[in-house]
Amino acid sequence: MTEELEPDDLFALPGLRRSAPKAGFPATELIPQVAYEIVHDELMLDGVSRMNLATFCTTWVDDQARRLMNESMDKNIVDKDEYPQTAELERRCVRMIADLWHAPDPAATHGTSTTGSSEAAMLGGLAAKFRWRKRGGTGTPNFVCGPVQVCWEKFARYFDVEIRRIPLRGDQLTMHPDDVSAYCDDNTIMVVPTFGQTYTGLFEDVAGISRALDRLHEVSGLDIPIHVDAASGGFLAPFTAPDLIWDFRLPRVKSINASGHKTGLAPLGSGWALWREEADLPDELIFNVDYLGGSMATFNLNFSRPGGQVITSYYEFIRLGHTGYTHLQSQLYHVAQHLANGLLKLGPFEMIHGGDPHRGIAAVSWRLTDDVGFNLYELSDRLRTRGWLIAAYPLPADRENETIMRALVRHGFTTDMADLLLDDIARGMEQLAKHPQTEPLTREEAGGFTHNATAVVPSERAKPVRSSTE
Repeated sequence: MTEELEPDDLFALPGLRRSAPKAGFPATELIPQVAYEIVHDELMLDGVSRMNLATFCTTWVDDQARRLMNESMDKNIVDKDEYPQTAELERRCVRMIADLWHAPDPAATHGTSTTGSSEAAMLGGLAAKFRWRKRGGTGTPNFVCGPVQVCWEKFARYFDVEIRRIPLRGDQLTMHPDDVSAYCDDNTIMVVPTFGQTYTGLFEDVAGISRALDRLHEVSGLDIPIHVDAASGGFLAPFTAPDLIWDFRLPRVKSINASGHKTGLAPLGSGWALWREEADLPDELIFNVDYLGGSMATFNLNFSRPGGQVITSYYEFIRLGHTGYTHLQSQLYHVAQHLANGLLKLGPFEMIHGGDPHRGIAAVSWRLTDDVGFNLYELSDRLRTRGWLIAAYPLPADRENETIMRALVRHGFTTDMADLLLDDIARGMEQLAKHPQTEPLTREEAGGFTHNATAVVPSERAKPVRSSTE
């Protein structure tokens, strides 16, 4: 009997002769090379992350950061005693960020790394709720905000807090300081300005809101703190608009959250929450864990998680320093302004945010100025054929009939890439003008970029989709 030889080519092996497992837990094993190839090939259907201008998240990291992430894959950051130097790097990062955000005493500032700005925001909200309760607050607590990212809607629902969103008025696209006081009462635990709004990229006026709350305090006695959601702006303004007052220089700002994996340049899974002073972080939120024979305070919603994101954050901080971050972040704004100017030259666009570092994050947002025979959903869909993912969506409540587009400019997006994008926008506009849609494309048909959350009704819960190969 002739012995059957294994095929020489990977793609002739048995595991690649049939469809990939999609339903129940697979019964048999695959050799690593085959399993890898199946997963690798399926992921080719994903978009190219660096061409995704809808995401705020880091899509480019250097080789040294990748090496550190790989070397840190097995480090659990919650094990402070087992990985004491990782814990030390986290402490150093907190002190560095506290210095960057002008905390009164950076060396004594309480702060923590998180899995992202959403967890950090919720920690800031929980601290405000606990402080309110400690002051004798009863009933249902509330917080006041403008148009916010979905994490705040989750915070309100998960932790039983009323969200009071200030409607947009006139041509305003951010929360107006003059409107804040009317939404505050004895049960208001905090006001949350967004320093880098998700919809448009614009900064809300933190200093103006602080002054409005100071006046409210003088008139009514209500002393309401501010939590700044600086998810994207927290690692931009200190370097590109240092004269802009938004951080702990304002005594009313008690806590700040930011995302390390956005403009902080860390890989995905990195966030930071910091409190102005020790008293601003209630003891009830703190747990002590063993650390070098002693104990270290922790305050997180998650427990076990990788330490690589903190390690690479520290790497970026010491690699670039203040000078390097200033150069790099300033370049992002230069590219954003180049893109904005190019869009204006194409004709039918009005800039909402054109990459001014004093007005917002490194982003460009725009709307159509008149009827040109197509809408922005159609333009977004057209750009997808060239690999670009650019958000098109309606503005928040009270302006929901207006559709805008927004492109985030991140580390790794160059002037040349902006020129390629502008060429594709011009080409897409020309094609849409020549071949107009019989029926205008809707947001649902184009694929949505959702900024709000809707409670799921049990009867409407999505049913699992059966594979055609089952």
